[in-house]
Amino acid sequence: MAAANEQTSHRSDVKTTKPEGSKKHIIAFVFSILLTFIAFALVMAGEINTDFIYIMLVVLAIIQVFVQMAFWMHMKDKGHTFAIIAILSGVVVVFTCVIMALFWTTW
Repeated sequence: MAAANEQTSHRSDVKTTKPEGSKKHIIAFVFSILLTFIAFALVMAGEINTDFIYIMLVVLAIIQVFVQMAFWMHMKDKGHTFAIIAILSGVVVVFTCVIMALFWTTW
């Protein structure tokens, strides 16, 4: 009887996480489709300044990356610290390479 009480008290100490469900995934999917549609509409509209289109495409791509990482790769959850550090390190390396290439070609 004492062992059963220990098991039930132990189980009450364990925190269970509620599954996300499909509602958040559907919202993230619709948001991703909306971002893609906005980018497509910007490119297809021929009367908009190309510099504005380039800037908006980069901004929309960055937002899309964060949506993908947060909802599909579950980077917003605990336990993904190493993956986040690795991705940020890759971003720093790529950014450095792009800046160096631009500097090299303009010098």
